[in-house]
Amino acid sequence: MIPMDRLAQITARFEYLEAAMSTDGGDISKLAKEYSDLRPVVEEIAAYRSMLENLEGAREMLGDPEMAAMAKDEIYEIEQALPEAEASLQLALLPRDAADARPAMLEIRPGTGGDEAALFAGDLLRMYIRYAEARGWKVDIIEQTMTELGGIKEVVAHITGENVFACLKYESGVHRVQRVPSTESQGRVHTSAATVAVLPEAEDVDIQIATNDIRIDTYRSSGAGGQHVNTTDSAVRITHLPTGIVVTSSEKSQHRNREIAMQVLKARLYDAERQRIDTERSDSRASQVGSGDRSERIRTYNFPQGRMTDHRINLTLYKLDAVMQGDLDEIVDALTADAQAAMLAEMGQ
Repeated sequence: MIPMDRLAQITARFEYLEAAMSTDGGDISKLAKEYSDLRPVVEEIAAYRSMLENLEGAREMLGDPEMAAMAKDEIYEIEQALPEAEASLQLALLPRDAADARPAMLEIRPGTGGDEAALFAGDLLRMYIRYAEARGWKVDIIEQTMTELGGIKEVVAHITGENVFACLKYESGVHRVQRVPSTESQGRVHTSAATVAVLPEAEDVDIQIATNDIRIDTYRSSGAGGQHVNTTDSAVRITHLPTGIVVTSSEKSQHRNREIAMQVLKARLYDAERQRIDTERSDSRASQVGSGDRSERIRTYNFPQGRMTDHRINLTLYKLDAVMQGDLDEIVDALTADAQAAMLAEMGQ
């Protein structure tokens, strides 16, 4: 059963925010954010309450011989629709990840498989870029190192838009590919892998980095050759001494490189803290979705069979071409639904 007192508290908070925003006091942007987050929840509450009130009214009409038949029909219709309304409301009431609405840092690196793994890492980057474009997001490549064959040794991208982290947070882990490499003359299927990490962008209030906790080094970055060779020591490497985390940026502007490197460092430190807290909370959790384990093999892309399998939820889709073109909605929706079901199960224990 859904506690009615909790519904009343949420509605009262929403009405308070509505009134507070009409005055000049307080942080209007903060109030507006909370108000916007609560609006869909309050709408679900209103719809649920309306159904309960209509059900009560229909039951009262059963005592009227002239209205009894109509009342029975209405009662049947409401009782049939009520479980779906309750389930929808329960999902709306689930605690939200505070980072869901944030931009994200996407990091992709080749794993086992040599040149083929690096080429697959490039395929994954293009897949995510196309997914982002379909959702109207903006992708900025802030660090990228290529191989001679056109693969990727490492790439870090900054993705901004609506609910970026909410949609991409289950992509972290090992992505395995099974296919015939372009360099394979015998037509044999090889297995290789790439790792993906999706980190929510950190805000200044999340992470405070002491000056004596970091070491900043500058060095000469390698250019593309010819007139593009970088002739100044503009690349920046920042080492976070307490954790050993190292981030680099090699744009043309040293000042911009420091900004980018600090942004990435804050995201990694924030993500590490989130993983620590999540591990403490989820020691007994059965679901592995969102576990944040970067070493976990989460997905296999089998090109000969045109198959994509997500091992965490046993989801198999035979539309690999579409997936590699950025059609990830079905996968994202299934992973989100599984995580929500796990949360509902935990709350019901």
